[in-house]
Amino acid sequence: MKIGFIGIGKMGGQMVARLVKDGHSVTVLDLDKSAVDATVAIGAKAATNRAELIKVVEPLVLWLMIPSQFVDQELAALLEVVPENSIIIDGGNSDFRLTMQRAQLLAAKNVEYVDVGTSGGVLGLEKGFSMMVGGSDTAIKTITPLLDSLTMKDGWKHFGPTGYGHYIKMIHNGIEYGLMQSYAEGYHLLKEGPLKNIDLAGVGEVWQHGSIIGSLLNECATGALFENPELEGIDGFVAESGEARWTLEIAEAARIETPSIQTALDVRVASQQGKKNFATKLLAAMRNKFGGHAINELH
Repeated sequence: MKIGFIGIGKMGGQMVARLVKDGHSVTVLDLDKSAVDATVAIGAKAATNRAELIKVVEPLVLWLMIPSQFVDQELAALLEVVPENSIIIDGGNSDFRLTMQRAQLLAAKNVEYVDVGTSGGVLGLEKGFSMMVGGSDTAIKTITPLLDSLTMKDGWKHFGPTGYGHYIKMIHNGIEYGLMQSYAEGYHLLKEGPLKNIDLAGVGEVWQHGSIIGSLLNECATGALFENPELEGIDGFVAESGEARWTLEIAEAARIETPSIQTALDVRVASQQGKKNFATKLLAAMRNKFGGHAINELH
């Protein structure tokens, strides 16, 4: 099917590649010309502005893969030009509370708004993404071929109205924070605990073969340790993009205790204030492995 794709960064470019490979007609729009050229080279088409994009894609389905802070600005611009009965998909990490408000705004213009919580990072090109979907039954039926192409079998599910996708992804990322912190602390103890000279990458490799704590996150940690056993050149500053904070806000309002997620966020905040160690270095390395995030964030 035809789709317009706005935002072709680290994950967006991987998603466009999967869609093109599966036979969809994808037209991309992005300020980064090199990113646009890379997708054109694999079979996508390019638009130079929103009006041009909308002319090419009919019936109109647009997928936004942009940072959450730019979503309102982009939606306002799109509402000036998109026709009624269009479908706009937000596949980024937006606050589900804002997503629900945006859905009401778009509904007033007879435009469908779908939220797709997307997990898989830069590994999604090969493995397929995991997608948590919210929106109307009608809209989801229309975009099902896209979701099928982007995920592995059983890799997506429609959970409810708009907002449900981003809500579930928010909690997914809160869990991710806690899991990453546990791995980082364990490897830190192996590195600097009482028994010395342990092959950390070797430990991770063994854990990936039959251990109950083997996982994709541990695979990322193991890969980082194989490549750089001392994590040299990594300063240990760990960024956090908002999802764990939102999770903690909702948990507090619901009077549900989430100490693991709170601690994981606290560690990241402390690293940004200068409290860094082998564990925070490994956290930064893991983020780079699965998400393509800068190994040393600007700060």
